[in-house]
Amino acid sequence: MHRAIRVGIIVGEASGDILGEGLIKAIRQVHPGASFEGIGGPRMKAQGFVSFYPIDRLSVMGLVDPLKRLPELLHMRANLVRHFKDEPPDLFIGIDSPDFNLGIELTLRKAGLKTAHYVSPSVWAWRQGRVRKIARAIDMMLTLFPFEAAFYREHQVPVCCVGHPLADQIPLHSNTLLAREQLGLCPEGTLIAVLPGSRNGEINMHGPVFIEAMARLLRDVPGCRFVLPAANAERHAQLQAMLQEHPDADDALGARLTLLNGQSREAMAAADLVMMTSGTTALEAMLLKKPMVVGYRVSPMSYRILSRLIKVDYISLPNLLASEALVPELIQDDLSACSLADAMLAWLQDEPRRRHVLERFDQLHRELRCGASERAAQAVLPLMAAGGGGAAHNRGAGSAPDSSSQIS
Repeated sequence: MHRAIRVGIIVGEASGDILGEGLIKAIRQVHPGASFEGIGGPRMKAQGFVSFYPIDRLSVMGLVDPLKRLPELLHMRANLVRHFKDEPPDLFIGIDSPDFNLGIELTLRKAGLKTAHYVSPSVWAWRQGRVRKIARAIDMMLTLFPFEAAFYREHQVPVCCVGHPLADQIPLHSNTLLAREQLGLCPEGTLIAVLPGSRNGEINMHGPVFIEAMARLLRDVPGCRFVLPAANAERHAQLQAMLQEHPDADDALGARLTLLNGQSREAMAAADLVMMTSGTTALEAMLLKKPMVVGYRVSPMSYRILSRLIKVDYISLPNLLASEALVPELIQDDLSACSLADAMLAWLQDEPRRRHVLERFDQLHRELRCGASERAAQAVLPLMAAGGGGAAHNRGAGSAPDSSSQIS
């Protein structure tokens, strides 16, 4: 008689929520009665996931912001560790958020639980010594990209490269006109998707620069339009307030801009070009075959520290995957409204370059299209079988944790 398995998962931002949703679905293909709990976002919760804290509480950027929130983060981590030690799951999986998750994984593995980490920290780019802690903390690393898996094999860490779920979800050829129709946007003319970040700190850092870049582009390309998807209701209100402060908000720019609540992928699918911050959205834009400009800033203190540690030439996923500068990157002091607008104009004026980049995007898309969620589930299922059924020791098979309140 098979008992229902129980899996602990912690994700810290929207991209992890996407990965968690796919993994939950894939595990349930094999174990339909499996239950999942920890920290997750709306996609995971729609699959019945029980989240003890809002995912936004882990969404911090740079080096300084996490330090300001350190007491709260340590309190959350201690509560989660205590919960999973008191009621051991069959497997614990940390999805991304390595600064938060690896400590939990290390503690739980020392206590005898099976652990996995999904999405490699950038140990190949900086602080390579972290691989020793990772080796002690996990039974399996699940990487999204082939070059990451090679690094772990080199250091004798069990690893499986699963590809990226977005490469499976996003079709090889997107329909720009259909996307515009679905969003109620004008089918004609140049449309630019603008994504200045999904977190409060990112919007504060990038929003004014991106808004001014839109105003500049409108003066140089009078017929262009913009679509600006906000990550959630809070970011929508934050961006709306910033737009209202701009001098062009009520005339030229306001008439040419559509502010959306969510629907970032649809907005990029509808666009001809994208200007954005770095992150998973850059991968989405690549998979949608959209030329882009990537701009990113952190606090001056964070940048001074990070710039000394990072050893790679690029920060955006398209450039890292291609090992060449396919898309412009405007980092820290190089990011301004003028440089952002100029880089966007360059795409509009150079059709051969656009064709070459889109061909490379297609090649990279095909390489990452591996059935990632199913491959990830198959990689971790043997760990659950070897774990001895931790949940069964503390809870009746198939019973769910109390979801009425968060851990305190």
